[in-house]
Amino acid sequence: MSPEGGEWGPSVAMDPVRATDPSAPPGPLTHLSLPDSSEARPQSGAHGRSLPGNWTRSSPERVMVLREGVRQCLQQQGAQTVRILHAKVAQKSYGNEKRFFCPPPCVYLAGPGWRVKPVQGQAHQAGETGPTVCGYMGLDGTSGSAAETQKLNFEEQPDSREFGCAKTLYISDADKRKHFRLVLRLVHRGGRELGTFHSRLIKVISKPSQKKQSLKNTDLCISSGSKVSLFNRLRSQTVSTRYLSVEDGAFVASARQWAAFTLHLADEHCSQGDFPPREGYVRYGSLVQLVCTVTGITLPPMIIRKVAKQCALLDVDEPISQLHKCAFQFPGDPPGGVGTYLCLATDKVVQFQASPCPKEANRALLNDSSCWTIIGTEAVEFSFSTSMAWTREPVTPVPLLSTLELSGGGDVATLELHGENFHSGLKVWFGDVEAETMYRSPRSLVCVVPDIAAFGSDWRWLRTPITVPVSLVRADGLFYPSAFSFTYTPEYSARPGPPGAPEPAPDADALLESIHHEFTRTNFHLFIQT
Repeated sequence: MSPEGGEWGPSVAMDPVRATDPSAPPGPLTHLSLPDSSEARPQSGAHGRSLPGNWTRSSPERVMVLREGVRQCLQQQGAQTVRILHAKVAQKSYGNEKRFFCPPPCVYLAGPGWRVKPVQGQAHQAGETGPTVCGYMGLDGTSGSAAETQKLNFEEQPDSREFGCAKTLYISDADKRKHFRLVLRLVHRGGRELGTFHSRLIKVISKPSQKKQSLKNTDLCISSGSKVSLFNRLRSQTVSTRYLSVEDGAFVASARQWAAFTLHLADEHCSQGDFPPREGYVRYGSLVQLVCTVTGITLPPMIIRKVAKQCALLDVDEPISQLHKCAFQFPGDPPGGVGTYLCLATDKVVQFQASPCPKEANRALLNDSSCWTIIGTEAVEFSFSTSMAWTREPVTPVPLLSTLELSGGGDVATLELHGENFHSGLKVWFGDVEAETMYRSPRSLVCVVPDIAAFGSDWRWLRTPITVPVSLVRADGLFYPSAFSFTYTPEYSARPGPPGAPEPAPDADALLESIHHEFTRTNFHLFIQT
């Protein structure tokens, strides 16, 4: 009920998908009703029934203390991000031959929080710069000895990120696992543990498959929209490896860093940079486009070709497999021409003019620098802020939020958070408003959607959308941001306003109608009827 005694007629439009998937269709509309008071308790529903579970809320005094800190964290004043980049598969070593992971696992530290003053009890030495932590990376399930872990020396990049790379990690043939994870341990300069971070699952293979891949076994196939890395290795020498990367807005062949690219199936009839995403597994002979996942810079659409014995096979149509040799042909060559190919020249990326194969017409002769190895990649990102934490405990496990699901009825609307690393010490926050929260499992949290009145006294005259970020706060004040937001939006209605309310502007109804029909993907909208 509203203060005037009239009822609301809110409905909810939700899009329970990952924030990184803006192409997914909107979800269904659900009719919900919310209480007026921001202090409403979730223990009773519309008909007096109890909602099961252990719902918790911080004391009003503690919320007041946390609220200002949360506001500062939302302004990114002390944000810290750990991003781990690695390949999806790893080739097993044999005997004394160590096959180092390629591309090597990388760690990026981003955010102003890494350069904030040291923690209590520590002080910078004169001339010390860069991050206040050092890193150690190894494989899970190992002893963690110095022989099995690699120390990461972080270097500052032009974009202010700190970069570290584990170049000598490998998995022994004595390790019989089919999958493993990388483990990153970050430690403050004074020796205090910051946390332990895990990569995504990595599949162990003995060697690249030479068989024609079947779509019945998709483990090693590469799908459109997935992320890949490309590297070139001359004469099988590790020291000669060059990775396709992006620096200063240009494509380069780097001996130090590699970039992840989204591999899209492109449409021949669309202009460059304006192609609709296509689903399916990528096959040789397809027109593809590589998009840098960090900068968004793209190469022109190219035809991906299978490579065998330094020749591009022009008539092969089969799925691409992990660690296959491939070449990228620029389209638009004259009929009968064998074409030009993506090639590296030291640290530059150039075009190479292939020549016809004298023995087979369906092949083109390439040079070593035009032959690339393709491999799928994964990235996992952990974000947190210690600016208002009052303990020295590790920041891990960092909760990872993947999807949201809105539901409920009667007087209560609830939002379920799906993800990883949840625990009972977490509270959900909508902007700078704490929501009553219930812990279900390490993969599920449920909270009560705060009333719109909690965000300001003028809520009843709401004429424009209000979007608030969804975050998590640990019991000790550690702040975890997310990529999700929640939007309260007024719904168009011809109902008259309450007595004494000012007349809306002549174009207000048109504005509300346009807002009502506008759906912003990846946000979750609560339409409040005015």
